[in-house]
Amino acid sequence: MRPNRFYDVIRIGPVRVGTFNNGRGQTRHTAACTAPECGFSTEHRDRSAAELAARTHRCTA
Repeated sequence: MRPNRFYDVIRIGPVRVGTFNNGRGQTRHTAACTAPECGFSTEHRDRSAAELAARTHRCTA
């Protein structure tokens, strides 16, 4: 099985938003914070939902 490959990656503040195809052939979108010790990440079906999560994320680290 192929590993997840992210494409269409953008950065919104400390959060990166990317698109990938999961093992079931579905397109998914993720938002993950790159700040040290933050640990924020979410997975969404819609790109707009992932971008909204990135824009509203407030880093606690």
